[in-house]
Amino acid sequence: MVTLTLLEPQQKTPLQEWHFADESLIRIGRANDNHIAIADDLVSRYHLELRRIDAGSSYSGWQMVSTGINGTFLNGVLVNQAQLPDNCLLQLAKSGPLLKFQLEQAPIPHNPVHSRNLCNHEGNNPNNLFCVHCGQPLNVQQTIRHYQVLRTLGQGGMGTTYLAWDAGKISGHPQLLVLKQMNADMARIAKAQELFEREANTLKSLSHPGIPKYYDFFVEDGKKYLAMELVHGEDLEKFICVKGPVTPNQAIGWMIQTCDVLDYIHSQEPPLIHRDIKPANLMVRSSGNRIVVLDFGAVKESSSLPGTRIGAEGYCAPEQERGQPLTQSDLYAIGPTLIFLLTGESPFKYYRQRGRSFRFEIANIPTITPQLREVIDCLTEPLPRNRYQTAQEVIAALVNCK
Repeated sequence: MVTLTLLEPQQKTPLQEWHFADESLIRIGRANDNHIAIADDLVSRYHLELRRIDAGSSYSGWQMVSTGINGTFLNGVLVNQAQLPDNCLLQLAKSGPLLKFQLEQAPIPHNPVHSRNLCNHEGNNPNNLFCVHCGQPLNVQQTIRHYQVLRTLGQGGMGTTYLAWDAGKISGHPQLLVLKQMNADMARIAKAQELFEREANTLKSLSHPGIPKYYDFFVEDGKKYLAMELVHGEDLEKFICVKGPVTPNQAIGWMIQTCDVLDYIHSQEPPLIHRDIKPANLMVRSSGNRIVVLDFGAVKESSSLPGTRIGAEGYCAPEQERGQPLTQSDLYAIGPTLIFLLTGESPFKYYRQRGRSFRFEIANIPTITPQLREVIDCLTEPLPRNRYQTAQEVIAALVNCK
């Protein structure tokens, strides 16, 4: 097994660690599709390759090949290609990031038959993902890198979402996760590529309990993959369709949690705009009843430049329809989402022309109090300047409605 550790250059203290058990090639560079991606201007997009050397049936070690324009230093010496000694130091460019290379030979088991092959998996429920006896996955549809695909969760125009098992290589402990695959034909469309990579880069840069954790991004056989946290729960669209409308207190509580996530992404520098807030993208965790905001593929940095028109009918603010989203556009979507949660019906059903603009007519909905109606009216003002300006303002208004 190979262990690579990113070191603090002065004190040589560990900053990050990667483990590779089965790879024969390890790519290191600034681009996200490397095995190890290091965001540093001195590092080339594809800076270094580590190649396993096999001599017949006997294992002979590892070799490094420098492919970056700024060079690679092995134990302080600039080299283009060399065999790697154990515990050596690799520096990506002069004054660049420092990696420690450690090699551990995998122990040969006394019994060449792995223990998991001794189990016949008898007595398992047909719906079980894992064997109750040996703990191994029962039905692996395919293996992508080291991810074992157990089930297809969804399929769409952009790609396929899988339930996958990671034995601990990425996160350090075995766990189920979501593996999103972008279709190879979509990879030929520049905008589709941009949105898929944007979701990966956004999740990688964010850390909030209401946002799925980022684990990995890579390219395999011409297809791009994003590995991220599996959120156990149900999205609000399915929740309402199955169980019906919820109480005002529950709806308000969920929207306060959603606004907490929006406050976090809007406070980034520059501010991030989600652009697709709707019930289907709001997951309620089975444990804790907490909201997690999904699908960051449409996220856009706040700017004065027009963007692509993205958004769901009934939830999309007028300026976003014109390709000019603002942080207040995300807040607009909280209004129709509340209508859906309290009625179980599409908010578009209540969309009517009022004067020169269109507004939501909700005065006759019994579960929406006059005070909450005022909040929804303010959220869905046609002009952004007339709405609440921040997610914190929305939270304060909703708290007063409880």
